[in-house]
Amino acid sequence: MEHGRQVDLLSCADEPIHLPGSIQPHGALLFFRPDGRLEGWSANAPALLAIEPALGAPYDTLALPAAARELIAERLGEPADDDTTPGVATLTIGDADYDCVVHAAYGRVIAEFETRETPADEVVLFAVKAHGSIDRLRRQKSIDGLLSAAVQQVREVTGFDRVMAYRFRPDDSGDVVAEARRDDLTPYLGQRYPASDIPAQARRMYVLSTLRMIVDANYSAVPLLGEPGAAPLDMSMALLRSVSPVHVEYLKNMGVGASMSVSIVINGRLWGLIACHHMSRKLVPYAIRMAADVLAQVIASTIHSIEARVDADLVEHAAGMRTSLVESLLLDEDPLDVLDHHAQALMASSHAQAMVASIEDKLIVRGDLAPDLAEAIVASLPEDCHDLLVREALPDWPEPLRERLEKWVGMLALPYDPPAHGWCVLLRVEEIEQVAWAGIPEKAVQVGPLGARLTPRGSFDAWYETVRGKAHPWEPTVLANARLTLAELVRATNSRRAQTEATRAQLLAMLGHDLRDPLHSINMAGMVLERGNNQQGLGKRIQSSTSRMQRMISQVLDMSRIDRGMGLGVALEPVDLSELVADMLDEARMAYPNIAFDQVCDEPARVEADRGRLGQVLSNLLSNARHHGEAGQPIRVCLKKQDQQVVIEVSNAGAPIADEIVPTLFNPFKRGSLNNPRNRTGMGLGLYIAQQIVREHQGEISYRYDSGRVVFAVRLPLPGAGAAA
Repeated sequence: MEHGRQVDLLSCADEPIHLPGSIQPHGALLFFRPDGRLEGWSANAPALLAIEPALGAPYDTLALPAAARELIAERLGEPADDDTTPGVATLTIGDADYDCVVHAAYGRVIAEFETRETPADEVVLFAVKAHGSIDRLRRQKSIDGLLSAAVQQVREVTGFDRVMAYRFRPDDSGDVVAEARRDDLTPYLGQRYPASDIPAQARRMYVLSTLRMIVDANYSAVPLLGEPGAAPLDMSMALLRSVSPVHVEYLKNMGVGASMSVSIVINGRLWGLIACHHMSRKLVPYAIRMAADVLAQVIASTIHSIEARVDADLVEHAAGMRTSLVESLLLDEDPLDVLDHHAQALMASSHAQAMVASIEDKLIVRGDLAPDLAEAIVASLPEDCHDLLVREALPDWPEPLRERLEKWVGMLALPYDPPAHGWCVLLRVEEIEQVAWAGIPEKAVQVGPLGARLTPRGSFDAWYETVRGKAHPWEPTVLANARLTLAELVRATNSRRAQTEATRAQLLAMLGHDLRDPLHSINMAGMVLERGNNQQGLGKRIQSSTSRMQRMISQVLDMSRIDRGMGLGVALEPVDLSELVADMLDEARMAYPNIAFDQVCDEPARVEADRGRLGQVLSNLLSNARHHGEAGQPIRVCLKKQDQQVVIEVSNAGAPIADEIVPTLFNPFKRGSLNNPRNRTGMGLGLYIAQQIVREHQGEISYRYDSGRVVFAVRLPLPGAGAAA
């Protein structure tokens, strides 16, 4: 950068900050060609170093202390274009103490002489403190705890008025996530600053040179002198490098007199910064700065370990969630019920604030999301999509929907059943919804010549404007887990569909076969009646065969209605359950006089229900008990009230249902029900339809084994009690 050139915000992003052509005035600088001849120096070098520099003078002819000449000689033998570890020596020139730091870079050897203002014994004391800080930092188990401890330790070691920890986001904006400060200073904890506050070329420098210091924000830069027309000196690794006037203006507008920043670099990426501010001039000795740099490396290493552990935990949690999700999907006929049950786990593993799941014309919504907006979001998803669909900002959405989205601008959609328009949609809010706006400076900040945007308040305004309509990007780990989840969901869905199609084919074959028997009986009875034979029992046989056909056809029709998402169409009215149970038991006793049906408790109760559909449930449970109970043992029925609910229990003596069958007990087309020798006309639909009926009454049906008896319990809410828990 040409010295003295005005730098504004437009040129800031392109400013060659590694070629400033000047240094800060708290030291002097010399630079040499690979052959050891002097190529240039800072304008203050003659006065500070008591030398008379001349272009081309060999390094060993300069009146420098022997330790400095030795460091220069060592670096002359190193590769010309390879950044190397600097050599360091403490020395005295005249009445002043210096830290001499020499490094080789980009074909030159640079020797810097930085004034030391702190006594040696104090430097040793601070170094001891820094060493003790390392173990304390390594013991931290969380990133928040680590950074909170780090700012305290760095402030104790360096003595700055304020020490902050910045954590950068994927868009390069940064949050102040930890702070240690003088009590009278305005807190900055929780504030966020835009990526433009640290331009791209500054970020590159922060990775290359991990520690930078401005001793006095009001300094006057010292120009470098050298051979006219020579290539500018690359000062990427220089301690005394003069800094951008844009950055100096920023510090002045914050009231900062001196600053130091230490990079937290992880895997070559600028993860964060330890930023130190002092309200007046401050020179931290080189040795203490290096101790702070070591602390930053310890912080980076510890953060890397913590993040690796967090990622591993997230992967493990997501794997467990996927396993549970797929198991449930394979055991439950309704995928929406499964996704609803696992909604919290799905949202937690993806850091989402809402979830929408759909299949065909059915929809569930979890989170603070309006149902009509959820429907519109699902409607905006493409047909026949087979991969993750990601939206992170307003422009990613179809234009007609943008005005309706409100804060829901981040979307991760999993098409788990494309033929049925089955989607699991995870949503994130606009990022500004999650910003803690605490700590905004209340006092007026003086605006300098480079503009208001360079004030703390202005930076907030700039950030706020740049992130409108954007959600926090979906992290790589979340996307990887989502792809695995999608693959498992698709596999389970395809498996379930294949199984359903196979059982449907089996059902149709069985239905066709089993309908022949009652049809044949009716046909034969009709022929006998036509011949005028008055054989006893023909009417009863026709009635029995007709009932069997009616039951099978009704179940298939009910199944078809449920499959199409139509529901069973319950018509609610006041129903006296005592009367209904009594009627169903009378009907069972008349049809099966050799079986004992005992009502062991009868607590009067009235509910809002569909009498015919509840009768269908009780008939199915009594039929199950009759087919599967031990011969000669009574079937017991109990009607009682419990916890603002009415409970109807039907039980029979017998062995418990096998553990492997229990999870699929209420599924249709169960293998254990098809071709069951004790219930040859059963199709595995009865309990499934009974469960759907009870659910449409806002109740639940369950199985348990108790004292040698198989018990099925139906729970319905009493009027005014709300839905069953």
